Amino acid sequence: MLVALVAFAGGAGAVRADEVYVICNAAVSLQQGEIKDVFIGEKGFAGSTKLAPADNSAAQAEFLAKVLKLDASKYAGIWTKKSFRDGANPPPVKGSDAEALSYVKQTPGGCSYTNAAPPPGVSVVGKF
Repeated sequence: MLVALVAFAGGAGAVRADEVYVICNAAVSLQQGEIKDVFIGEKGFAGSTKLAPADNSAAQAEFLAKVLKLDASKYAGIWTKKSFRDGANPPPVKGSDAEALSYVKQTPGGCSYTNAAPPPGVSVVGKF
């Protein structure tokens, strides 16, 4: 899985959009300032809920640049180190806004991001 993230990270960003919406399952209470820690594996729980972030290949380049302030190689490097040091796996990669939205709705603790404004039924943690 890590190899897939590293290989994918280099080619991310074919789609360009003006905004990125960070979304979580409706049961998750998360602050905008906690987003980076969730996606780099430093925050694993929101209250008693185990967080389950997922990347979205359709919006990843914008998310990394606008939200995490990282490029794809730095993000992949963070997960490579976490994998060796902590045995942690990087977030799974969803292929589209629709897949990311479906994952968030169906997964307790699920968090991801989209380029399109999300419909009701999810918690919008931040708009960038």
